[in-house]
Amino acid sequence: MRRAILLAALACAGCTVGPDYRKPEIAVPQQFRAAPAPASAAPADLSRWWTQFDDAQLQSLVERALKSNLDLQSAASRVREAREQEIVAGAAGLPQVNANGAAAHLHSNGDVLGGITGQPPTGKGTDIKLYSVGFDASWEIDVFGGVRRSVEQAGANTEAAQWRLRDAEVTLTAEVATDYLTLRILQARIALLRDQAKRQSDMVSLVAARAKAGFVTQLDVNQQNAQAENTAAAIPPLEAQARAAEHAIATLLAAAPDALSAELEANAPVPATPPMLPSGLPSDLLERRPDVREAERKLAAATAGIGIATADLYPKFDLLAGISFTSNQLSNLFSSNSLGEFGLGQIAAPIFNGGKTRANIREKEEETSQALLAYRGSVLAALHDAEDALTREASERRRLDALVQTARSAQSSVEIARDQYRAGLTTYINVLQAQESDLTAQDQLAQSRLALSVDLVSIYKALGGGWQP
Repeated sequence: MRRAILLAALACAGCTVGPDYRKPEIAVPQQFRAAPAPASAAPADLSRWWTQFDDAQLQSLVERALKSNLDLQSAASRVREAREQEIVAGAAGLPQVNANGAAAHLHSNGDVLGGITGQPPTGKGTDIKLYSVGFDASWEIDVFGGVRRSVEQAGANTEAAQWRLRDAEVTLTAEVATDYLTLRILQARIALLRDQAKRQSDMVSLVAARAKAGFVTQLDVNQQNAQAENTAAAIPPLEAQARAAEHAIATLLAAAPDALSAELEANAPVPATPPMLPSGLPSDLLERRPDVREAERKLAAATAGIGIATADLYPKFDLLAGISFTSNQLSNLFSSNSLGEFGLGQIAAPIFNGGKTRANIREKEEETSQALLAYRGSVLAALHDAEDALTREASERRRLDALVQTARSAQSSVEIARDQYRAGLTTYINVLQAQESDLTAQDQLAQSRLALSVDLVSIYKALGGGWQP
């Protein structure tokens, strides 16, 4: 019997039911429409894109976040969990061996054996000792590949978890950089407003002196004073936003909200806007975007699930064997006379279970179809993200160039208006309008620089930058 089972197992060795996974081919554009120049066939190195901002503190924050962020630690834990599940899946295809031992002692003042055997009582008590030590093994032979498909599925799930971890790294680095750039621009805007408020306060003194001399009315003084106060009133909301950005950065580093306040409130320049790295080809996204790779691995895992379910249609082959030593004395427990052994081979074939197995197969096929749709959707989303980010960046660069010229003109207009006012050639309303235009232009310029930097961060994120093998 055992020989027949072994022969059947050998005959079917390597027979793995269910579809073999093949990565689907998905058509993507040859170039990004919004890319500034024809893309190079060689993909850009985006693993440490934040270093392009040439800001030591930003680099330090990102590196610390990659080590301490709680979401990242959770994702790493899921990778370790998935690796253990691989071991569990593979163990099902190996023999299972157990050891057992027992010791029994029966004592009775009556003749227990005589009562059991029907022999006349001897009038003696009963004292029985029995010792047993043994090993037993069982092995379900993976003839049709159900276990092999389980191992394949577990391996794909582990790889999906690894890509989920990398996707978390991409998101984390982008969030740290965005919050840091936002903070620095907010601080620059606050400094700009404070400087403007001081200049406007100085102008109040000048206008007041002219009013005292009778050259202008008190109306000019009131107007200038109101403008200075309005400028000062715009500072507190920006300070609140800056504190919120500090708290967000600290949270990403798994620190208390105010833990980094002293470090981040220190005066520091706004990081220079780096030149945009080559965007590469759209096809690069299929390999570089962690969320796309994760979706592809989930598709592979779902495909293996069909094979696991299909294996339930076929017979299962089991081998069981065991040896034991049994004796009523410890001294001769391991002698050859105490040795016993057994072997058993069995086949279990499904006949009827109400269509459960077939329904389970169809269910796994639908899960695979859903995984394929999710994979295609992730590719489209990646292309969408990249095109949008590239479009926003190109548009913001043009806007920034125009705002630079606007700011220069507005600043020059302020000087001209003040000189004309001192000479009595214009009314004070022209000075107020020039100051307001200058403040607006400078603030819009700062916001545009932030938008451009954030757009660049979005490009790096959309292209899948921020993780290392």
